[in-house]
Amino acid sequence: MAVQDARQPAPVPSFWIAQSRVRIRTLILLRWLAIIGQTSAVLFVRYGLDVDFPLTLALAAIGISVALNLGLIASRRSQELAKEWEAAAQLTYDVLQLAFLLALTGGLQNPFVFLFVAPVAVSATILRPAVTAMLAALTFICVGAISVWRLPLPWPDGVAFELPPLYLMGIAAAVLVGLGFTSVYAWRVAAEEERLNFALAAVQAVLAREQTLSALGGLAAAAAHELGTPLATIHLVAKEMARDLKPDDPRIEDLQLLVTQSERCRAILGQLSAMRDQGDVMHARAPIGALLQEIAAPHEGLGAEIVIDAHGDGPLDIRRMPEIVHALGGFIENAVGFANSRVDIEARWDAETIKITVRDDGPGFSSAILGRLGEPYLTERDREGVAGGLGLGFFISKTLLERTGAKLEVRNRRPPNQGAMVKAQWARTSIEAPSL
Repeated sequence: MAVQDARQPAPVPSFWIAQSRVRIRTLILLRWLAIIGQTSAVLFVRYGLDVDFPLTLALAAIGISVALNLGLIASRRSQELAKEWEAAAQLTYDVLQLAFLLALTGGLQNPFVFLFVAPVAVSATILRPAVTAMLAALTFICVGAISVWRLPLPWPDGVAFELPPLYLMGIAAAVLVGLGFTSVYAWRVAAEEERLNFALAAVQAVLAREQTLSALGGLAAAAAHELGTPLATIHLVAKEMARDLKPDDPRIEDLQLLVTQSERCRAILGQLSAMRDQGDVMHARAPIGALLQEIAAPHEGLGAEIVIDAHGDGPLDIRRMPEIVHALGGFIENAVGFANSRVDIEARWDAETIKITVRDDGPGFSSAILGRLGEPYLTERDREGVAGGLGLGFFISKTLLERTGAKLEVRNRRPPNQGAMVKAQWARTSIEAPSL
């Protein structure tokens, strides 16, 4: 189950052609919100509080944002994904425009200085870390610039208001720390979401493959049924022709071979036709012990003895669900790969629950990753310095079992035993085959 990705990494697209993860309309909408907020703030300060400051310059800066949005609406389809350079350029403009407005209204003394965090946080969620780092560096420069080049903070009655230099340094430090923390946090959340979406797509692909195999099984049974009649005719005609020939006729051997091979074909088709009785494999019945034997069979003879122990309260048939077959097969494969000599597969059931446990006698899971098992791309184990894969296989198996209603427990075996243990538990009603 340790999944190795042998594919060569795809080349990173150029900054000028790479697409961001945001649509143009989203950037336009965010800027409209900023325009409304900025306009309301400057008009309220000027006319509501009767505070004098360069209102014309402030409105001009806001008007440029309005013109930019209208130009984007007219020139681009809003549902398109923005190129990375386009998104970076728009966010750069937003930082510079905000810096200009703040420089007109007190610089670092203006409480709205913390709005510098917004463009960098947006960048962290939609752009590569290197681009976000450049935008954050520009923001740092702007913070430093407006601490030096600024107009006085607007204040009623024309009274000069100046904060102490030490306090201004504290504000600058708070803005810079907020930028760093917010951008890293947003980037981690966005990266985790993207990774999870990719892994879930892999789960869907695996499940689709299992369902396709199930459909092929039903198709084979139908084909066997349809081929039975012409094959029986061939077998009958060949036997009659052989009976009419003399024993020394040179054609007798060919006809006998034809009869023998047609009987062999009939036997093969008989086996395939038996699948028809199973109906849809997704809902087929199977004794739990037989199903475990079927799942474990491909992994036998690979270096570890596989021992299956299945017993509980009376006989139990469960549905042969592709999710269970694939997931348990993945756990068994992983256990065989790391076992020293033995893998135990245990099934227990009562009137309420069904439990299936896979144990091995290998090195077990590292304590550093036990709490994070099931995350995509997490290395599962380490044996003799060789990483145990990217962990996507474990994530797929875990997700598939949870789709069937299972609760999963993963831990190392208790001393004096060694090795890993994976236990899946279901409510009996969730996977038991209905009574005939």
